Amino acid sequence: WHPQYRSSKFRHVYGKAASKDKCYDCVPITRNVHDNHFCAVNPSFIAVVTECAGGGAFLVIPIKQTGKLDPHYPKVCGHKGNVLDIKWNPFNDFVIASCSEDTTVKIWDIPNQLLKRNITTPKKELLGHARRVGLIEWHPTADNILFSSGYDYKVMIWNLDVKDAVLSKPVQILDTHKDVVLSMSFNTDGSLLATACRDRKIRVIDPRAGTVLQEGSYKSHKVNKVLFLGDMKKLFSTGTSLWNNRQIALWDQNDLSVPLLEEDLDGSSGLLFPVYDSDTHMLYVVGKGDGNIRYYEISPEKPYLNYLMEYRSQSPQKGIGMMPKRGLDVAACEIFRFYKLVPTKSLIEPISMIVPRRSESYQEDIYPLTAAAQPALTAQEWLNGINKGPLLVSLRPGSEAVNSPPQFLESEPLMKAIDLSQQQGGGGRMLLEDKQKPREIEDGRKRLKVEEKLLKNEQMCLSNGFGIFECPPPKTENELLQMYYRQQEEIRRLRELVIQRDVQIKQLELELRNLSMDTGNY
Repeated sequence: WHPQYRSSKFRHVYGKAASKDKCYDCVPITRNVHDNHFCAVNPSFIAVVTECAGGGAFLVIPIKQTGKLDPHYPKVCGHKGNVLDIKWNPFNDFVIASCSEDTTVKIWDIPNQLLKRNITTPKKELLGHARRVGLIEWHPTADNILFSSGYDYKVMIWNLDVKDAVLSKPVQILDTHKDVVLSMSFNTDGSLLATACRDRKIRVIDPRAGTVLQEGSYKSHKVNKVLFLGDMKKLFSTGTSLWNNRQIALWDQNDLSVPLLEEDLDGSSGLLFPVYDSDTHMLYVVGKGDGNIRYYEISPEKPYLNYLMEYRSQSPQKGIGMMPKRGLDVAACEIFRFYKLVPTKSLIEPISMIVPRRSESYQEDIYPLTAAAQPALTAQEWLNGINKGPLLVSLRPGSEAVNSPPQFLESEPLMKAIDLSQQQGGGGRMLLEDKQKPREIEDGRKRLKVEEKLLKNEQMCLSNGFGIFECPPPKTENELLQMYYRQQEEIRRLRELVIQRDVQIKQLELELRNLSMDTGNY
C-alpha cells in the first residue's frame, strides 16, 4: 500500500513575480535566436546580452538598480560578433566571461562602482577556436578553470591562473564530438563533464584525460540540453520526441543505453532549459517561448521524478538567469529566484520560488548547507588530478563559516548549564541519600563532558576549511548589514541563554530550600 500523497516540504512551493518597481525596464534584450540563457546573475550584478548595431555587447546592471534603465547606460562591448553566452565567475562577483561569434572568449573585470563609460578592454582574451564559440562554463570547485565549446566541435579547457593577457593554447582540447555541442554540465566536484551533441548523443567525459566514459542515444529522444543531477548519479535531459513533442528524460549516469524515464510534456516548439537545485533536490524546467516554469522533486527511488506544480504567466521568456543561493532572501523563505527575459516588453522580471511558512525566523530545514563563494581547489591542483567537493556555507544571515558563531556559542553555555544543574542537583541528592551513589553522578558528569567534547569536535570538523571566528572587516554596505544582523542574532541568542540560566537558578534555589526544610524536619 502506498499513500496517495507524498510527504514533502516543497509540495506547496509557488512562484511569485516581482512587482513592477522591482523589475528592470527598458532593457534592449538581444534578438539572437541562439539557444542560450542570455542572462547571468550573482548577488551583486545582473548581466544580459543586448541588441546593438555592429559587434556584440552585454549590459552589467547592479542588482539593486531596478526600474527604468537609462538608454545611454554603458555596455561591455569588446566583441566583433554577436555575444552568444555570458557566465559569472562563481568565486568572484566582479569577473565575467563572454563568448562570441568572433571565435573568441573574453574575461572582463567589472568595477565595484557604477559604470561611467563603456568597457572595451578585456582582462584576458582566449584565442583557440576556429569557428564561433557557443558555450562557456566555469568549473564548479576549481578556481580560474573555464571550459569553452565552439562550432569547430571542440571543447577547450583554459587555465586563467596565468599572467598573460592573451592565451592561445588551452591546457586540454576534448576532440570527441562529431557535431556541435549543444549543452555542457558538470557533476558536483567537477570531475566529470556531460555533453549533449547535435548528433543526438549524450556523452559523459573525463575532462582531464579527454576520454569518453559513457556514450548513448535513444531513437525516440532527440536531446538538446543535459544536466547532472548533483550526487544522484543521474542525468536529466530535455529534447524532442519522434513526433516533435517537447520531451524530458532521466538517465543512469553509468548506463546511457536506455533512459530510466521518458515523458512528453506538450507540443510547443520552444526549447526547454533544465535547472537543478541540489540543496532541495528540486528540478525546474523552463520553457523558451512560453511563460511556464514546471518544477519537480527528484528522489533516488522510483518514481524518480515527482511533479510538484507549474508557474504560469502570459508573457513568454526568451532567456533566463538564476540567482546563486547566497543571494536569496531567506527571511521570505525564498528557495530559488529566476530572472526572466521578456524582449517584447524590454523587461527583466524576477520570479521568486517561495515555500509558504508562517514563521518569520530562519528555516533551517529548507536551507541546508550550500556551495560557498570560495574555491575548494586551485587550477593547478585540479589539473594535477585532485578532486574536491565544493566548500559549504550556511545561509543563516551573517554566517561566514559552515557553523555560524551564534550556534557555536549557544551549545557551550547550554552544556555548562546542564552540567551545573547536574552538579548542584547531585549535591542535594547526596545530602538526602547520605552519599549512596557518588559513582553514578561522577559517571554522568564524565559522559556530559565527553558529549560536550564530541559536539565541539563535530562543529570544528564541519567548518570545512573556514575558521569559526574568522571574519574580515566589512568592505561594502551589504557586508556591513550582514555583520549587523549577525550581531543582532548573537545578542538575541545570548539573551535567551541568560533567561534560561535565571530560570534554572530559581528552580535550584527552590529545590535547595525544600531539601533544607526536609532535612530540618528529620
